[in-house]
Amino acid sequence: MAANQGERTRRRLSTEERREQLLSVGARLFSESPYDDVRIEQVAEIAGVSRGLLYHYFPTKRDFFAAVVERESERMLRMTAAVPGTPVREQLAAGLDTYLEYVQAHAHGYRAFHRADAAGDQAVRRVYQRALAAQERQILDALAADPEFGPLAARRPDLHLAVRGWLAFTTAVCLEWLRGAGLPRAEVRDLCARALLGVLVD
Repeated sequence: MAANQGERTRRRLSTEERREQLLSVGARLFSESPYDDVRIEQVAEIAGVSRGLLYHYFPTKRDFFAAVVERESERMLRMTAAVPGTPVREQLAAGLDTYLEYVQAHAHGYRAFHRADAAGDQAVRRVYQRALAAQERQILDALAADPEFGPLAARRPDLHLAVRGWLAFTTAVCLEWLRGAGLPRAEVRDLCARALLGVLVD
């Protein structure tokens, strides 16, 4: 009896560990299914917690989704972070490959994120705007530190707007690609790379 009780005993997770566990489950479910198909009860069941405990961490399903998106956005920023001292031209293809691999692996979550933003949901929109601003800063900082593009960036007061436009272009391309545009990932990568380089050198 004692052995069976020991087997059923679970290590008590800290608040941060439990939150991370719930977000990990959410990231998987939102990557596999559209937003409307994911049920809070399903998240709680997989995590082995009550629905009430899940709502204690995230008051609504939308809050939960926004937290998942923010976590995934931060992970993407880390994955595509610039390597100091490496020219932007060398990093561009590798960074886009990583980004497109992420988009392909998390297709439902990626689409749901952008649909929610277009629908005007304020919680997700705030997450989206923060993620967009962080992506812009990451790209602009890399350009400013680059020997080739740094001097050009200093002379381009419109560069911030150009980079934001390129991010919107890349998002649109990715969404069409996920709809079945039929292009190999390498061709999508090269298309996006040429678009950014065109913005910089024109």
